[in-house]
Amino acid sequence: MNSSQANLTKCIRDTSITSVVFPCLYSVLFLVALVLNCLAAWIFFQIPSTSTFVVYLKNVVVADLLMTFSVLVKVLSDAGVGSWRLKAFYCRYSAVLFYTTMYISILLLGLISLDRYLKIVRPFGKCFLQRVGFGQGLSASVWVIMCSFALPNVVLSDREPTPSPKLKCSSLKGPAGLQWHEGFNYFCQVVFWGTLALMVVCYTFISRKVYESYQASRSRSRAATRRTKAKVFIVVAVFFVCFAPFHFARVPYTLTQTRNINPCQVQNQLYIAKETTLWLSATNICFDPFIYIFLCRMFRRKLTATLSRKPLPLGGPESPTETSTRMEMSNIVHSRHLTTEEEIQRAADISPQSKQAE
Repeated sequence: MNSSQANLTKCIRDTSITSVVFPCLYSVLFLVALVLNCLAAWIFFQIPSTSTFVVYLKNVVVADLLMTFSVLVKVLSDAGVGSWRLKAFYCRYSAVLFYTTMYISILLLGLISLDRYLKIVRPFGKCFLQRVGFGQGLSASVWVIMCSFALPNVVLSDREPTPSPKLKCSSLKGPAGLQWHEGFNYFCQVVFWGTLALMVVCYTFISRKVYESYQASRSRSRAATRRTKAKVFIVVAVFFVCFAPFHFARVPYTLTQTRNINPCQVQNQLYIAKETTLWLSATNICFDPFIYIFLCRMFRRKLTATLSRKPLPLGGPESPTETSTRMEMSNIVHSRHLTTEEEIQRAADISPQSKQAE
């Protein structure tokens, strides 16, 4: 063991807060997320994958479910339930699954924003990016790429853990494992900030297109305008609030794991900051089901029918035989017979089903 690793090992982690407060917070998070995501999965997998939008949302549901199950292991590990072997299991496998599924979800949310951009800004375009097969292949690529980059974190955590209740995950990694861990975190920073930039660009163009529809229809409904802004920017707002604080804290904390650049007290402070912002990031698995309600009209209708225990009416606007979002955007611009409320709803809301004019 080199001097840097020895110094890192000597710094005793202060878990007086994280072993009490965060297990309680994560327990609540786990229970809420489990209920919401199981319900979302049950509803979504009754909806046929007839658009890239639904394909991406279904993959987000799967990622969120896997992340939810990894939260349970984190709760038990942080609370000190079980032996040090449970902590070693969490470090080697469960934590890797936690971060991998989180970044898969981040990438998929970025793809959803791009899909919404294409459907609204190019309502009649036949771009290959909007083909269901391409969406399925792109989703599979996201899973393969992220899992491939994350796998070495499992393989290189090959040191024998010491029987200690305050076991550090970094102590399981050798020099190569620490280097890969640091590089992987830089890669994840690029993934997050790149996805955020994509979302800002896409939703900026979407809002401009919606504004043009107002101008074309001479709409003056302030209430409808507020609803549109909420639907257009809700994903970006949730995305930034949940994930940005963690990515500000992540790099300094990672450097305390891989390099001896801070005194022990600073390392403990950065650890608490990382754990606090990480919990905030994890709350995204509870917010995502509400995003489905905002973005997917078919999901809303099926959820309402499920909760009211009534069958979903046939022939609704999400039927494959109904007009697509492309037609809806065209109607906004060209029709003067639509009410302001209908125009705004159609501009901001995305239906998962669309009629393909071949």
